[in-house]
Formats: sequence, C-alpha cells, structure tokens
Amino acid sequence: MKLLVYGAGVCGSLFAARMHQAGHDVSLLARGERLTALRRQGVRLAEEDGPAVKRVPVPVIEHPGAGYDLITVFVRTHQVDTVLETLAGVPGDVLFLLNWAAGPQTLGAVIGQQRVLLGFPTTGGTMDGDVVRYRMSNVITRRVAMPIGEPDGRTTPRLERIVETFRTAGINAKTEPRMDAWLRTHAAFEVPLGQAIHAAGGPAALADTPDAVRGMLHLIRQNLAALDTPPVPRAFTALRALPQGLLVAALRRFLKSPTAAHSALNAPSPATAAELERLAEQLRAPAGTR
Repeated sequence: MKLLVYGAGVCGSLFAARMHQAGHDVSLLARGERLTALRRQGVRLAEEDGPAVKRVPVPVIEHPGAGYDLITVFVRTHQVDTVLETLAGVPGDVLFLLNWAAGPQTLGAVIGQQRVLLGFPTTGGTMDGDVVRYRMSNVITRRVAMPIGEPDGRTTPRLERIVETFRTAGINAKTEPRMDAWLRTHAAFEVPLGQAIHAAGGPAALADTPDAVRGMLHLIRQNLAALDTPPVPRAFTALRALPQGLLVAALRRFLKSPTAAHSALNAPSPATAAELERLAEQLRAPAGTR
C-alpha cells in the first residue's frame, strides 16, 4: 500500500512507523521543527518511561505528492480546515482518524463525499522532545480495536481492505457501521472531561474536587441526551442511567489511575483547549448544519 500519513504527532508518527515496519510505502507529512527533527533522525519511539529509544527511518515530506492508495489524517479538530484545503487537489481515499463531531458531509463538501472514511486512533502517548513515548500494550489495550467506518455505515470492499491491511501490520482495527454516531458519542464525553481537567489543573486535581466531578458528569449527561442518535457504544447509556454517586466514584477512580496520569489528559496545552472548544461548537450545531 502506498500511504500518506498527514500529521506527525504521537498517533501519526506511531502509525507511520508501524506501517513502514510492515513493508508499506509510507510517507509522513510534517511541518516546521517536527519536519526538521524527522529528517535528521527519523521517527523515534520509546515505551512510556523506558530508556530504550528506537529509530524508524520513515520517509518524511513537507507537501503531499500523488498516487496514494490511502491518505490517513491524524490532526486536531481545529486543524482540519487547513488539511481539507491541502487535500482537495490530491487524489485518493482519505481516512480521518481524529476527533470529529460535525459529520462526514462537512468533510466531503471540500474533498468529495466518496473519498471520506471516518475512524479514531486507539493508540496514545506523549511527545518527549522529539521522542514519541507510547503506552505499553496490555491485556485490555490489545482488546481495544481502532474503529473505522464508511459514512453511510456500509461494509464496502475498500473498508474491508483497509482493515485487513492494518491488521496484517499489527494494528488492531475493526469495521464500525455507526462511526459518525461513535465519534459524536465520544465527543459528548470527552469535551466536558477535557475541559474540567484543564480547569482543575490535571486529572488528579479534578478527582480531589467531587463537586467539579459532579458538574462534569451533569454536562456529559446533557450532551448524551442531546445526541440525535443513540450513544455508540451502547455502554455510554450507563452514564445516563446509573446513580450519580456510583458514577462520580468511578470517575474519580479513573482520574487517579495510571491510565489518566500517563495520557494526554495530564498534559493540557493551548492546542488541547482549542480542539475541545471546536468539538464543543460541533456538538452545539443543529443537526441540519452538520
């Protein structure tokens, strides 16, 4: 597969490295200082706090070429408009692996509806200088597959081909027939969570403020109730049905867990705040404008 990976942050760099190691023709698009670092020493990977750093020589470009079998986009929500302008004249299917609650039509209106696929990356980690420090896999994370879907929910030959290609590269992927609803459900949860963590100064600080956790849960429930489709996965309906006290206790435990401490939740930044605000705007938009 000839693949363009647009976005050289944690998820894009890790994905590009794994696809390159699996023998695919991969180009990683980067800009600015990140481009300079990647050209000098390739993608550098390390497991969380591990001392060993591995270098993967993924080819790096500043501008997209042509003839790609697939373009994968790993950027923040508020950066998508610029990506769409760039890719409008670049042929190929485009898989958006990112936070997005505005629906596929807004993407297809710029690059063509037939080119759009939706998904969400399940890998994660942090940037340590120019080193990507990714979460070590465990029994739980190995069971969490990266969802990918067609905008209309069909299981098409191209979708099956992409999922199988990712699997053979060691990337756990699956088809998701309700990918748009999945992304909106995720945003309904992530926006209040991320904004509350940012306001508190970190997940542990939020966990120590029960009233703030209750307020966050109230906003999550409001968002889920406002969705124009049932939550996906259905497990999110528990956030609307279970007693508040039980949910607050569970959320506080999560916020104090190593998972929260080693995630991007514990590294708030202006870019994170901008992404959450854009997602919030998308959730508030009337259904007919998405």
